[in-house]
Amino acid sequence: MIGCLGKRKGPRILGRMESNVPEVIYQILDEAISEEEVEPKSDIPQTLHDFMADIKQTTPDAKAFALKLRQMVLLLEQRTRKAKIQEYLYRHVASSSIPKHLHCLALKLANEHSNNAAARLQLPSADLVPTLVDNSYFHFVLASDNVLAASVVAKSLIKNALRPRKFVLHIITDRKTYAPMQAWFSLHPLAPAVIEVKALHQFDWLSKGKVPVLEAIEKDQRVRSKFRGGSSAIVAKNNTEKPQVIAAKLQALSPKYNSLMNHIRIHLPELFPSLNKVVFLDDDIVIQTDLSALWDIDMNGKVNGAVETCRGEDSFVMSKRFKSYLNFSHPLIANFDPNECAWAYGTNIFDLEAWRKTNITLTYYHWLEQNLKSDLSLWQLGTLPPGLIAFHGQVHVIDPFWHMLGLGYQDNITLSDAETAGVIHFNGRAKPWLDIAFPQLRPLWAKYIDFSDKFIKGCHIRVS
Repeated sequence: MIGCLGKRKGPRILGRMESNVPEVIYQILDEAISEEEVEPKSDIPQTLHDFMADIKQTTPDAKAFALKLRQMVLLLEQRTRKAKIQEYLYRHVASSSIPKHLHCLALKLANEHSNNAAARLQLPSADLVPTLVDNSYFHFVLASDNVLAASVVAKSLIKNALRPRKFVLHIITDRKTYAPMQAWFSLHPLAPAVIEVKALHQFDWLSKGKVPVLEAIEKDQRVRSKFRGGSSAIVAKNNTEKPQVIAAKLQALSPKYNSLMNHIRIHLPELFPSLNKVVFLDDDIVIQTDLSALWDIDMNGKVNGAVETCRGEDSFVMSKRFKSYLNFSHPLIANFDPNECAWAYGTNIFDLEAWRKTNITLTYYHWLEQNLKSDLSLWQLGTLPPGLIAFHGQVHVIDPFWHMLGLGYQDNITLSDAETAGVIHFNGRAKPWLDIAFPQLRPLWAKYIDFSDKFIKGCHIRVS
């Protein structure tokens, strides 16, 4: 029956309207790609001009025309794919290395910390220590090992605050960055706001016994070293995967995804046992409005206030669902809804009181362990996938105004659009402190840097 309809209706049965295009052209262009076709050939037209010259010279029939057209399109597809993969590889290398100027800044500040008592101030001063556990203040947490990035987050937060004297910013860093970070904020105070700089090893909780986050990172490093093979291997071994898939695999190799700074947010209740609510900030954001209004949001008993990433005008950035991060072909993941809307880290309200009544942290580590046991087959990238599972049912959706995403990988975001958001997030590889940052968006970040500062000038950190 289908065959008879095909003969009678022709192209219409394939979902096309009647046309003068011979059916053989549709058939040839619709055929599956064979391995032989993937091999490069010297006689394939390289450009549209070459193609038209060949057609005029040989005057082929419809079948030969379609074959020639198919060969040229496949060739261009292969070239485009190769160029895109190379672009992703170069961006991966550029974003994974520490820029010279950031390394310079850390060294100069560390030297200042050693030689200048004014760069070793207690932060905060003794009289302000009680504010660190006072729930009448607005408490923000920033975990970062990047002094320049942390300085922009802190300055943009305080400069846009309506009541800066009620703002407390807790900066968590690692052991190697503690001296440069303390030196920067000792020499660049943001009074009347309260700034705390603390290294992870200074937290009593983290220094006692076994800590799941440290064990997870150690195991993750071991698994990835066997499972990966490096960025060159990922690119070389993939002849059929889409460039976006390869980009995700490359991104999974980024040092930040195996960084203690990236995992530490799951331990906020233990790190801040006296606080009831905090707003956790990533170090690649810029605040453009007063964030004290986040404390007025009724969380309805939920733990995590976050922006959803499956709805919005930008279909590329705001199209993320559980299936975007989790491998639903794995039986352990199959019980979740693949079309459930995802959410983002970057600007999150965490109700620590509600969190302490749940098993979110244990659930997070349970799934980390499951993923490691399965050779990273549940997900490959970062801390968001286990977060999606651990906070499942505990997310309160907040207005997208509070968190505009995509400025680190979406270059068609306009300056005027970005300026309308309360918080902008340079998530992606094109961080604003890198040379690969999008030039039209970088000024939104750079405006919070004093380029006349002696440390900034001394390390040749420039506006563009």
